[in-house]
Amino acid sequence: MIAIDWGSTSLRAYRIDDFGSVREQRRADIGALGQDGHHATILATQIAGWDDECIALCGMVGARGGWHEAAYVDCPADTRSIAAQMLDVAVDRSPLHGRSVRIVPGVIDRGGHDRVGFDRVTNGVADVMRGEETQVIGLIHGASDPPDAVCLPGTHSKWVSLRDGAITSVCTAMTGEAYALLRRQSVLARLMSAEDAPFDAASFDAGVRRSGEPGGLLHHLFGVRTQGLLGRVSPEQAPAYLSGMLIGHEIRARLPLPAIVHLIASDHLANAYARALANLGTEARVHPEGLAARGMFALLQAQSQ
Repeated sequence: MIAIDWGSTSLRAYRIDDFGSVREQRRADIGALGQDGHHATILATQIAGWDDECIALCGMVGARGGWHEAAYVDCPADTRSIAAQMLDVAVDRSPLHGRSVRIVPGVIDRGGHDRVGFDRVTNGVADVMRGEETQVIGLIHGASDPPDAVCLPGTHSKWVSLRDGAITSVCTAMTGEAYALLRRQSVLARLMSAEDAPFDAASFDAGVRRSGEPGGLLHHLFGVRTQGLLGRVSPEQAPAYLSGMLIGHEIRARLPLPAIVHLIASDHLANAYARALANLGTEARVHPEGLAARGMFALLQAQSQ
């Protein structure tokens, strides 16, 4: 089969054998949104030379504004319930003619119910994810011990609770997007170096500690400016200090945490979140981003059973 993780900014393609192992992979900086119906042509170009008949896709390709909108599956959502609602895409009049193309649905947590672990009652405010659920399924099917809590850091970080192999709740934090805006477009940016300096662990740790002090996030953010004005944080240190503060607030909002949090992220983000979790006394286990391929393989297996 061919597994496609197609998000808002990039496309990752994996060619998988009958045993679930990735044999080849490709990547392109092509987002799934705003392609004006040319998704089949774009995809055919990206997988040229791969003649596998079955193609599974996950991510924003299944969102509104993507190729075809795949409806959300309600929590609790497990491999079978997600597989059962994969969307079949008609490709008879496209360069993908003769292939089976399916899009993985997202997962929705409608809120308003009692939750376990780091989650809270949300009073009916829903939360969603699209693409991350496939990575979580990949983790479930590759882990020796079933995970209870998973964090997927990013522009919009996802915190996922699991029970008996099912996703029971989702909580999103816009940490990455907030950092990018504050780092480049806010008053704080004026006291930061234009270029990113090497990671400053001590400044990051100081930001995590600051997130636990009284005053709240909005007050703490202005403190980044005053620390810079007084020369207590240099322009090179300020980005790490801000990052630690934001990640610290994100994690503290999930307290109390379970003993182990599983992280699915790039090396840079995984290292930052693992460091922040360690500062708060929680163990982190890091897993690679490519779990989506394993997840789509598991979903197609579930469909065939």
